[in-house]
Amino acid sequence: MKNGRIAIPSNGDGGLDGIRSGHFGHCDVFTFIDVENGMINSVSTIRNNGHVQGGCMVPVNLLAQHKVNALIVGGIGMRPLMGFRQVGIEVYHEAERVEIKPVVEDLIAGRLQEIRNDQVCGGA
Repeated sequence: MKNGRIAIPSNGDGGLDGIRSGHFGHCDVFTFIDVENGMINSVSTIRNNGHVQGGCMVPVNLLAQHKVNALIVGGIGMRPLMGFRQVGIEVYHEAERVEIKPVVEDLIAGRLQEIRNDQVCGGA
C-alpha cells in the first residue's frame, strides 16, 4: 500500500507503538495510519463506539466515514467483513503479532494477505 489510510483495532490509547486488539468490534480505539508514497505520514486515533444499536455495522460505518482504505484484524465475523467489502475497505489478516508498527510496515510493504472467508470468526 503506497497511499491511503490504514485502521488498526487497538487496546488502550492505541497509536503506532500500541497493541492491537484481538477482535475489531471489541477494541478501545482505532489507530489510523496515513500513508503517503509508501511512508507513514501521520498517526491518529478515534474511540470505538462498540457493539451498540446497529450491531457490527456501527464500526464499518465509522471507518467508512473516516475514509479508511484498509483494515488489519486478528479476528472478525462474516457480517462485518461483508460490510467492509461493501464500502470498499480492504481487510487484511494478521493473527500472530500484536504490536501495531511492524504489522503496518508489513502491509505497506505488501507482505499481508487479504482475509479469506475461511479465516473469519464465528458469531458476530
